[in-house]
Amino acid sequence: MAKYGEGDKRWIVEDRPDGTNVHNWHWSETNCLEWSRTFFNNLFNNLKILDGEGGFYIAVKKVEKVDGEAYVNVRKGKIIPGYEINVLISWEGEARDSDGKILHKVSGNVEIPYISDENADEDPEIRVSVKDEGKIGKSMKDAVFVKGKGLILEKVRVWVESMSKGGPVKDELETKKVPPQKLVKKKEEEGGVAVAAVAKEKEKKKEEGKKGCKTISLNEKFNCRAKDLFEIMMDENRWKGFTQSNARISKEVGGEISIFDGSVTGANLELVEGKLIVQRWRFEAALAAFDCKDRDATTTVRIVFEEPESGVTVVKLTHTDVPEEDRYGNATVVENTERGWRDLIFQRIRNFLLFITMDGPCSLYV
Repeated sequence: MAKYGEGDKRWIVEDRPDGTNVHNWHWSETNCLEWSRTFFNNLFNNLKILDGEGGFYIAVKKVEKVDGEAYVNVRKGKIIPGYEINVLISWEGEARDSDGKILHKVSGNVEIPYISDENADEDPEIRVSVKDEGKIGKSMKDAVFVKGKGLILEKVRVWVESMSKGGPVKDELETKKVPPQKLVKKKEEEGGVAVAAVAKEKEKKKEEGKKGCKTISLNEKFNCRAKDLFEIMMDENRWKGFTQSNARISKEVGGEISIFDGSVTGANLELVEGKLIVQRWRFEAALAAFDCKDRDATTTVRIVFEEPESGVTVVKLTHTDVPEEDRYGNATVVENTERGWRDLIFQRIRNFLLFITMDGPCSLYV
């Protein structure tokens, strides 16, 4: 046994003179609370909840507070986020007549009392309050809950996803990684790897990506006519309304589509009015949940509309070739995609249908 101070230097861990944490081997912790405040402010800046529907104009005023704790630990390159925060957001609304004249102003708050890493896969509770408890105030409060809940939860999910990838230290971690592509390129330049071998490895990885896909199947019920629901899903203006994002949707077979601010692009493969929509979708890098290994991978969306009785429509969705993992190895793509269909599309359509009938029967085409 070696005496104290006489150990083999090869096995002695010494601090580097430059203080570098090589490959993020040592435990490090970063406080993310202030970064989170800035992040939430940017997320909710100028967020519109209603823009004229029913004569209501409602928008987020500002993020009043973000309290609690939020941090990211990194050990051996592994990211371990931790957080327990509460968020308070203020909103303002106006009721206007057909000429745009302001008839009434209302303000209130949206509170998210508990966002925790322990419940990262669950949507947090949303509480909506209004300072004016009159008839218009209560109507706006209901509208904020119906139309705003999905929008707000979507922003929260963006923050949760960002925390899971390192929050404020994400860029630092990315720069410390050595992309495999650069290593391959270097070996090619040095003559250490044959071009044929590189091409074969790429083809192998591509084939593995195809194998690692699943199919999502959902049946959803709506209280409306099949032709109306078909029109909603193929009308870019209504799509912009219920998703609060830019959209371009061709109504021609072979025509191009672009939804969720360009995060999803593709084309129409089959269209039967009131009966069937078949589209090819390609997920772009803007949606982290869909940032799969094969950047050119496409999926197929098939939506069948059935009307078992007048005024009741059953939607049968089949979404094929959805990758099981994203490029970071997170096996949550299928789960996130299914949740996106339920919460960001189908539930928002229900909210849209509910909102336009809040004050009594009305046409979808007003």
